[in-house]
Amino acid sequence: MSRFKARDPLDLIFEIGIILKGLDGVLETIGGLLLLVVTPATINTLVSRLTQHELSEDPNDFIAGHLLGYAHGLTGTAVTFAALYLLVHGIVKIVLVAALLRNQVWAYPWMIGFLWIFIGYQMYRLVLSPTFGLSALTIFDAVIVWLTWREWRKQAADRAIRP
Repeated sequence: MSRFKARDPLDLIFEIGIILKGLDGVLETIGGLLLLVVTPATINTLVSRLTQHELSEDPNDFIAGHLLGYAHGLTGTAVTFAALYLLVHGIVKIVLVAALLRNQVWAYPWMIGFLWIFIGYQMYRLVLSPTFGLSALTIFDAVIVWLTWREWRKQAADRAIRP
């Protein structure tokens, strides 16, 4: 089994991008596991303590106010949904990134399909509530889809030349 080797600058960007996706998958998996073991009340208390000082200095602090709002809105079902979402999303990313880094050709179309599904969901979320972060993530995902498709075509051409 061969390991992916970057042959040009776009290959290197592809490799860095999928490694970042893999690291994101690890963080999502850890976050999902934490949400399964930490209660909404504990999360609410923790966020309240973390934002208390900032909000005492600036009651209109954007980040602290939003964090506190999200923490207060957590319910058992919302936490369960978020935990399962993060776990599935994270584990799938980890598996696909590991396969891509091992030149597993089957992983290319799966990564493309997986990212298109989430780009669609992110676009839906952007229509409801546009944010810079989600816009940047969506653009990043679209670039990774293009680079994955490009690399998949190169892999297919290489395999056609070397039977």
